[in-house]
Amino acid sequence: MGFENLTTIMFFSVLILAILTASVKVIKEYERAVVFRLGRVLKQPKGPGLFLLIPFVDKMFKVSLRTVAMDVPAQDVITKDNVSIKVNAVVYFRVLDSIKAVIEVEDYIYNTSQLAQTTLRSILGSVELDELLSDQEKINTDLQTVLDRQTGPWGIKVSAVEIKHVDLPQEMQRAMAKQAEAERERRAKIIAAEGEQQAAEKMVQAAEQMEKHPISVQLRYLQTLQQIATENNSTTVFPIPLDMIMPFVNKFLSGSDKKE
Repeated sequence: MGFENLTTIMFFSVLILAILTASVKVIKEYERAVVFRLGRVLKQPKGPGLFLLIPFVDKMFKVSLRTVAMDVPAQDVITKDNVSIKVNAVVYFRVLDSIKAVIEVEDYIYNTSQLAQTTLRSILGSVELDELLSDQEKINTDLQTVLDRQTGPWGIKVSAVEIKHVDLPQEMQRAMAKQAEAERERRAKIIAAEGEQQAAEKMVQAAEQMEKHPISVQLRYLQTLQQIATENNSTTVFPIPLDMIMPFVNKFLSGSDKKE
């Protein structure tokens, strides 16, 4: 009789321990528990921390509130100017309303991924290739706005969408490379022409100054002689302007006259 009582006590102890284990739940700080009681969702999610469930009556679904970075697979897109490209992106989103994320959509991560793919094709199909390459910030904002509006009823907040890579056809890459090279050559020619124009303007200004002050021509001539004498070791013959030696000739002739 004592053995049967001990067995019964052990059975009920194990049963009570199993019920307590099934009833006591712990939810982390970044999680929430959506609880269904006899098929009806409770108004407020449980957590974080410790709480109790009614065994065989309550059913719990965990939902993470952390931001999810989801890759959007490369999509085949035809732009507005009929260029075929492949584009992939990344979507950042998080759950704001855990109850809606459970009862409004079957799998909010899968549905958000599918919606991001279709939205990416739709938005990029309405822009030209040049706009896609030069104004990605605006396109990212448009993608984020459309996705956030469509996932709002699911309790999902899309915080950002970033285009990661645009894969262009080989012929388009070669055409763009030629265009970029031509643009660089055009800019180089413009810069060279502007430099020549500025140099010509400075030379005109210098000529005007020398015309006002003729002695500056002689000073410049002497400076040139000094530079050439410093740089070259060979003998160099320069013509000397007559106006530089005439004072000496006149002085010599006047001295000769006096002697006579």
